[in-house]
Amino acid sequence: MSDLKELLLSRIRDVEDYPEEGVMFKDITPLLADAAAFTALTDALAGIAARTGATKVVGLEARGFILGSPVAVRAGLGFIPVRKAGKLPGATLRQAYELEYGSAEIEVHAEDIGADDRILIVDDVLATGGTAEASIELIHRAGAEVAGVAVLMELAFLSGRARLEAALKGAPLEAILTV
Repeated sequence: MSDLKELLLSRIRDVEDYPEEGVMFKDITPLLADAAAFTALTDALAGIAARTGATKVVGLEARGFILGSPVAVRAGLGFIPVRKAGKLPGATLRQAYELEYGSAEIEVHAEDIGADDRILIVDDVLATGGTAEASIELIHRAGAEVAGVAVLMELAFLSGRARLEAALKGAPLEAILTV
């Protein structure tokens, strides 16, 4: 696992003062551009899907789509996008959540998640946990079980893990990297 972590970290670029002054942005585009690194990450996340007994993968807009789709294919599972409100046609379930300064809403197609599903939520970064918490609530409202949350990187100093603990109801939260 340390070889995997070293490989992934070597392909993540720090961008100072982006998107605003004082923020150190973790740019994963060099990782995505490197076939070996992207494949290794996909394999690691697909392994989490297998260990958790997931039946489907949910990817959170937008980088969760990029990571979650190949994970679902590699694991032989279906993929479900969780989108910003207003982006999906048809019947949706919607969940509001609080941001640091304001609020937002996400939604999912209601018919894509069934009561027998165990859903693995995949995203690039766990920061404060607001979007992940809202997606967990959406999955529960759809009647499905959350198999776990898997992320490339957890920003531990933002305490997202603590925020998700109760909502996860014992399901695992796995981060390939913790910074």
